[in-house]
Amino acid sequence: MRPMSVGRLAALASTALLVRPGGSMRHPVSRLRMRALAVGLALAASALVPSGSAGAADQYEWAALGDSYTAGGFVGDPQPPLGDASRDGCDRTTHAYPGVVEGELEEFPPGKYVHLTNVSCGNATIADIADTKQTPISPVQPPAGGWPAVDPQIQRAKLNDQTDVVTIGVGGNSLRFGGMLLKCLELGATPGKSCREYYTSPPEGEESIKDKLARVQDEYIGMLAKVHQAAPNAKVITVGYPAVLPEEGSACNRLALTELGAIKHADIDWLRDDVLKPLNSTIQRVTDFFGDRYVDVYFSSVGHDACQPAGTKWVEGICGDAAGYWPAKLPGTLLNCAVIHKRVTLVHPNAEGHANTAAHVERAIRIALLQH
Repeated sequence: MRPMSVGRLAALASTALLVRPGGSMRHPVSRLRMRALAVGLALAASALVPSGSAGAADQYEWAALGDSYTAGGFVGDPQPPLGDASRDGCDRTTHAYPGVVEGELEEFPPGKYVHLTNVSCGNATIADIADTKQTPISPVQPPAGGWPAVDPQIQRAKLNDQTDVVTIGVGGNSLRFGGMLLKCLELGATPGKSCREYYTSPPEGEESIKDKLARVQDEYIGMLAKVHQAAPNAKVITVGYPAVLPEEGSACNRLALTELGAIKHADIDWLRDDVLKPLNSTIQRVTDFFGDRYVDVYFSSVGHDACQPAGTKWVEGICGDAAGYWPAKLPGTLLNCAVIHKRVTLVHPNAEGHANTAAHVERAIRIALLQH
């Protein structure tokens, strides 16, 4: 009998687990446990040939996958450099955490190098890691016809049985967190409008936050299954999101675009407690079920959010400090950071934020390689 594919078995498991025999909904944790088990069985069934030993004799192979919080965007110099024919519109930069970690792992252990393949891409979704081609949207020197689509990241990274470590930082774009911030900014400038109400009881055509998180969980399960299938010997490390929002919304100056702008304080609290923290919890929960390692960068970054003063913040606000090649206007919107001599940073980590993430990811990679 031919083995059932990972996607087919996962889909059947998801459908079967939606409803108990008596018609009542299963508990979400039970559903996750059973679906993760089903995906694991599918992976075992699809292993038709023995896998080889991981890693080349003289080096470890590390693949970094993820979105702009991995790629860097405006932190450091562009990789590949501006003007290079191999630029792909993904906005990877030298001071993003993969590059920082690579520098710290030049030899590990003595005589054995860690070779990094970084295919992270700004605006990447969970689907772009394993399933779909992504069309990059970099505003930095795009070609006349726009950026061509790039292959799913597990293909670009050439994951295989020689891959030793895979790090993954993704999920925010699948939740559409950036779009939610912009909607909260828009509604914050309108008296009587609440971002929380908009996403709790959304208009037709818009997902509720509950539905968004449920969808992200299912997508993350499928993505991790395919990463393991592509790199069967690799240690997989997932990376959560930092504390981009303060522990108290009232800490933000609503007149400052270098912070979170006009977003209402109550909506900032809602975004933190009902959106960002549950997103991290979802990523950690799925990671744990697969037996992988989750890197928490939230706890260590509390107090360094976008509403802190320069020098303390590890996350730039709606507008912030960025290298000269980065734009000051957001195409298709009225947002213009040039009026305050800043650039469009849309609540992304700065160099200090990436350095903090790098410290945690480096530790996780060292542990993974020692256990390899």
